[in-house]
Amino acid sequence: MFKQFTRVLVGISLAAGIAATVAACTSSGGGSSSSATEAPTTAAGGGSMAGGSMAGGSMAAPRDMGKDTVVGGKMMSRYGGPIYSGAPALTVTAALVAAGGGPEYYSTAKALTSMLGAATVGAEVKKLSGQYGAANVAQWLKTFDFAVGDALKIATAKGVKLPAADPKMTGKALATTLAKAGTAPDGTFQIEFLLDKAVSHAIHVQVMDDIDANAAYGKKADLQYHEISNQAFYDVAQALGATSIKLAPLH
Repeated sequence: MFKQFTRVLVGISLAAGIAATVAACTSSGGGSSSSATEAPTTAAGGGSMAGGSMAGGSMAAPRDMGKDTVVGGKMMSRYGGPIYSGAPALTVTAALVAAGGGPEYYSTAKALTSMLGAATVGAEVKKLSGQYGAANVAQWLKTFDFAVGDALKIATAKGVKLPAADPKMTGKALATTLAKAGTAPDGTFQIEFLLDKAVSHAIHVQVMDDIDANAAYGKKADLQYHEISNQAFYDVAQALGATSIKLAPLH
């Protein structure tokens, strides 16, 4: 009981720290939603959280297709990312959930801080708040929490059980693994591709439908979840030295 209470307090403390960063960005006029890239933000321990540029040449603005769609002879997810139809990498999923405080108390803020450190996460939240607006970044974190919790709930109902987390899959090693797992064949990071690998494409689709149907989130929050996740994981990859990973058009 004491350990559970301690985990709750730690999660609240981390979330409060990130909330304070978001609030500071709001009070300083922290930007409006935009797909424009931003100047690099120096990450703790070297590297940079770079905004980057759109992968590939000019193209039509990405959008929510509403369902899986055939594009150029290939089946693509609703937000334009390729579909991964293989078995999910549950060991990596288990490591992410553990980094975020476990299934009961999962927090994206805690997971990011565990992987990257408070200074780097604070700098990235400030950068994203200037790019998308502080309120949208706060909503992104909430949507991410809901997505993970909902995916675990669906997986449990389907009889899927996460393995024990690998004690070596933590910190920057976990962050790098996630960034690479979400990198599509064209070299861009796609949150859709990562979600497919984390829980399966079928569960990923069900989670997106649940976000859309939930009055606290809806289609706008779902779209922004994908946009900001693509940008944030790209930034993380650059900071960790995985500079071959490109930024997805949807960001």
